[in-house]
Amino acid sequence: MDRRQELENLIEQINTLDYRYYTLDKPSVSDGEYDKLYDRLVSLQEELDYTPDDSPTNRVGGAVLDKFEKHYHLTRLLSQDKAQSYDQLRDWIDRCKRLKENYEIENSVKLAELEFIMEYKFDGLTINLTYENGLLQTAATRGNGSVGEEVKAQVETIRSIPLRIKEESLIEIQGEALMPLSELERYNKENSLQLKNARNAAAGAIRNLDTSETAKRRLTAFFYAVPTNSLDFKTEEEMLDFLREMKLNVHPYHKKVKNINQIIEELERIEKERKTLDILTDGVVIKINDKKTQEVLGYTNKFPRWSIAYKFEAEEFTTKLLDVVWNVGRTGKVTPSAILEPVDFSGVTVSRATLNNYDDILRKKVKIGSEVFIRRSNDVIPEILGVVDENQEGTTEIEKPTKCPYCHSELIQGNVHIICPNSISCKPQLLARMEHFASRNAMDIEGLSEKTIGQLIEELGINEIDDIYDLKYDDLINLDRFGPKKTNNLLTAIEASKNCDLNSFIYAIGIPNVGERTARDLANKFRSFEKLRLAKASELIEVEDIGEITAENIVEFFSDENITSSIDRLLAKGISINNPQTNDKSDKLKDLSFVITGSIDGFNREDIKELLEKNGASVKGSVSKNTDVVLAGDKAGSKKKKALELEIEIYEGEKLNKFLSELKGE
Repeated sequence: MDRRQELENLIEQINTLDYRYYTLDKPSVSDGEYDKLYDRLVSLQEELDYTPDDSPTNRVGGAVLDKFEKHYHLTRLLSQDKAQSYDQLRDWIDRCKRLKENYEIENSVKLAELEFIMEYKFDGLTINLTYENGLLQTAATRGNGSVGEEVKAQVETIRSIPLRIKEESLIEIQGEALMPLSELERYNKENSLQLKNARNAAAGAIRNLDTSETAKRRLTAFFYAVPTNSLDFKTEEEMLDFLREMKLNVHPYHKKVKNINQIIEELERIEKERKTLDILTDGVVIKINDKKTQEVLGYTNKFPRWSIAYKFEAEEFTTKLLDVVWNVGRTGKVTPSAILEPVDFSGVTVSRATLNNYDDILRKKVKIGSEVFIRRSNDVIPEILGVVDENQEGTTEIEKPTKCPYCHSELIQGNVHIICPNSISCKPQLLARMEHFASRNAMDIEGLSEKTIGQLIEELGINEIDDIYDLKYDDLINLDRFGPKKTNNLLTAIEASKNCDLNSFIYAIGIPNVGERTARDLANKFRSFEKLRLAKASELIEVEDIGEITAENIVEFFSDENITSSIDRLLAKGISINNPQTNDKSDKLKDLSFVITGSIDGFNREDIKELLEKNGASVKGSVSKNTDVVLAGDKAGSKKKKALELEIEIYEGEKLNKFLSELKGE
């Protein structure tokens, strides 16, 4: 076999493995075997200087785009008409029946009896894929339905989307890009930039010009429509079967029903079930199954008449915007927070909402006194979606701040955000930076809470992080709520923090876009803090998940004189950094797959994961037939149950403790 043929075979093999892993959730090889195939593909592509369009190596992200290009859809993408009551659903079904019966009478034909397909209404960002000759040619946002934004580079990072399909005609395929809630939780643990909710996180990832950031968010996508109807499907079910045959990700929930009673019964079941899902859904789409009937019923200017979206109890309300206050975060970003006339969300009174930045205020045309739409999803702080009436009287413009609301420094405009440059004595920045520095996965200074830090700043004049290492017993004992025990405990914790691991120190100093995982990767790559401080961008991008923008941010961070002097002062206070050992990895657990569930006394879950990976194992988030061992601590739930069903080995109790102790070398 020649090398070109081997390359093509590898692409087909890896794409099949990706489909089994990311779409079917049924991996068929170990991570180690997969990595060998992938590495061989990379090597062949370099040797031949040839990377086909459907190569899985195109998915990694990393390109930084200059701007979004316009994309003109082949078929106009319409919105969904909405119902929020069972009576509105009955009216919709009666209207469909009447239109169908009138057509049958006028044309002396008999259409199929009405039946309906129910599927989740996803709460993400609509994407429209165009395939031709089997290859993914473009991917675009919905936009205004006729024109969207070209986002192919971003969409290629979503591993559940095939770059090649069997069908060779020119077709569009419509779906929704989503960030699973479990991935949102993972991302926020591993990154200093905190994402507020899964919907915004997905939309922000797709509309991010830095595709390495898109890749970091590990989006998924579900597909449900083929707007170009050149394939002559007979039913909605047949179209969904086609999408599955093309190896596109179709959500497993689809229910065929015949009447309003069955629809209501299913809606009541789903309203409870949806709260357990790993994706956001705010309703159910109900479609007539027969395609000929769909064609007969046709469209209004905005909606298909044969389809409707039932929205669950309103998560969007209107209220009045009373004021906007500006907050300063750890990195100096000055962000707006909306003060609202209180509104009740399913028993929860809400009086604040998110506004991302000043551009967000302008884009949404929000003013003081405006009646605004607000949305609340999955118990996160609500966000303002827009105004009810742009021309509402009695409103006033929201002024862009020019001075920091806390330290009164002149603000500067970054790419998107307004920045307070006074990182030295701006108290909100100092408080947030100190809280991050003292957090468990950073320097782990127990007792140094946000409230205590605020007290130290106000009453002891602490004005830089390294000042905490100068604190004495006499400084603390006379403070409110400080007795001998609390004072000694805090001083002991501060002293203990001087002996820290390299990855913890990297995370603690707050490098932009460097979370826990990236800090660990940097520590393993450079193995000393001094080498990291001197690293060039070209060296930094060799680290997984670090793109050009993050690399430049790290270089700029260590080039800032204020930052470097602050770090030098910290190190001068006696901080001793433990560098990773060069021989700290073994193959003891090579090619074994583990899942961790429940709480395990004496061990942090991230520490267990790191320990397993150091010994060659892979750690997964869910149990499958390819799992080798489940580590089950207290209150192990569904994962342990599934392991028992699949007859997978479970380590628990004394066996678990012995296994972990041996791995640690105790």
